[in-house]
Amino acid sequence: MSVLAAAGPVGTGADLLPGAGDDGFFGIRFESIGGLGAHLAGKMLAEAGVLRQGLNGAHFSSYGSEKKGTPVKSFVRFCAADREVRTSSPIEKPQVVAVFHEALARSYDVAAGLRPTGTLIVNTRSSPGEIREKLGLRSGTVAVLDALGIALEEKTRVNTAMLGAVARVCPFIDADAVKDVIRDTLSVRYAHLVDANLRTFDRGYRELRLMTWPAAPGEPGRPVQRAAPAFGYLDAPIGGVILDSGNSILKNLSTSRQGFLPAYDPETCVHCGICDIVCPDLCFVWSDDGEGEPAVRLLGIDYNYCKGCLKCSTRARPGRSPNSARRTAGPMQIASRSSAGSRTRGGPSDDGRTAGAEGRPRRTGCRVPHRQRDGRAVR
Repeated sequence: MSVLAAAGPVGTGADLLPGAGDDGFFGIRFESIGGLGAHLAGKMLAEAGVLRQGLNGAHFSSYGSEKKGTPVKSFVRFCAADREVRTSSPIEKPQVVAVFHEALARSYDVAAGLRPTGTLIVNTRSSPGEIREKLGLRSGTVAVLDALGIALEEKTRVNTAMLGAVARVCPFIDADAVKDVIRDTLSVRYAHLVDANLRTFDRGYRELRLMTWPAAPGEPGRPVQRAAPAFGYLDAPIGGVILDSGNSILKNLSTSRQGFLPAYDPETCVHCGICDIVCPDLCFVWSDDGEGEPAVRLLGIDYNYCKGCLKCSTRARPGRSPNSARRTAGPMQIASRSSAGSRTRGGPSDDGRTAGAEGRPRRTGCRVPHRQRDGRAVR
């Protein structure tokens, strides 16, 4: 956690922070997954407000195992320079919520605690009305931005585009101050990416689309959600015991996608199994060849488990080097970005069976004989 404080012009929260709460604080919450840069975005936003605009503020993030695809929350709290920041608790009732990955809304309420006059920013290609209907929002401002599309075109990341969107909806944030922080932060190690990220920020600022629905008198806003512990000290199970083994089939893991997905081309596939060897999540669907040996014919990819790491498209190409994999055709090509939960033609369906398998069961593994045990493929 980093708490920043800087001397600046003395004023009230109402003077410097339009839209601040009754406590004088303006809360911003980033909902994201690991790998999209939400933590760095929060850090740069806090530095811009505190070190360059004279506000007081605090920034901290909440995340688990520090790996790509896991949920990340980043919190930025601003207040006037004459007010002290004495809390580092999560922001439960923010004025602005920025959702870096649209599919997160499938797992939990990303807009939990949003004030009735608050602003929700979503990285999506949908319209503000569609997002409002999908999330069940009654009032407030919904802003949408194709941040992932911008990042792919500029060859940057989503975070700087989302920063531009946040700077636009926060009237007290100086966009030039944020751009100065982006320039100083990236010039230390990634000087060649400064210009591209500044263009990404500007596009995020300009291309944001907003729609506002007025709040009814006395509307309480979105209810706050607090995650309760699964067990207490009286009913905690014995340590080291997996009570629900094999439960991944019941979970939707599609939120771990980052914009790229491998596209399977059956015309060029030689069924060598290298893609399955480098895949960290057993995403490939195999079938029998009629002789009783599993995993000899590749049918497709189970996108419920694919994280989009692209190891299969950059490493699993017989006779080609990883450097040329992105430029040449092959069985595992890098598909264009897809929205959360979508399916590539010819890929697996939601029930774990492939669209081209005609009801045959999902089989994972490798064609190497010594990796079979009791007639089944194992890792």
